Amino acid sequence: MITIKAFVFNFFQENTYILSDATNSCIIIDPGMNSNTEEKKLTDYISDHKLIPEKLINTHCHVDHVLGCNRIKKLYNIPFYAHESEKQLIEGAKPFAEFFGMSIEQPPQPDHTISENDTITFGKSELEIIHVPGHSPGSLVFYNQEDKLALTGDVLFRGSIGRTDLPGGSYSLLVDGIKSKLLTLPKETTIYPGHGPSTTIGKEHDTNPFLS
Repeated sequence: MITIKAFVFNFFQENTYILSDATNSCIIIDPGMNSNTEEKKLTDYISDHKLIPEKLINTHCHVDHVLGCNRIKKLYNIPFYAHESEKQLIEGAKPFAEFFGMSIEQPPQPDHTISENDTITFGKSELEIIHVPGHSPGSLVFYNQEDKLALTGDVLFRGSIGRTDLPGGSYSLLVDGIKSKLLTLPKETTIYPGHGPSTTIGKEHDTNPFLS
């Protein structure tokens, strides 16, 4: 069984997740911490639970989701995974952050690229990868059928969907991808989004105004 721990970090109130299982292996998804205080919250959780970080993985690479990538790689010396199409967003992350008055170190490029039909493994657990472009070209959703959970990044939120007015965005691609690839998952699947509270596939299927 996968255990999920969520942290809310940075100016954008981004959700960073740690996923672990009974082996104590863990992965870190979308590290958004941008201060020593935020970093300590995450590292204290890892050390207090005696977790062993294996991988750093991003659903996508907008600046609010990559602010902590350098910190994680240096702390734990683990490989970084993201979709090939997100490399351009990483290149532009530092000037984008400066636009918001934030000074950051240039985030690293992925050590490995991942795409749909690949899988992410840690300990005895596995996540399927679903590619849902539209918020960004390489936006990914990570799904575990056994535990009925999906980490949707900024693709799908409670009562909303990701914005599509940023470079590389497409409203039609995003809505079509959500309907064809996510709303077909079991309705009891819990969604852990990149911002805001969790929800379920069934709730979004029935009530999300963007998907009616």
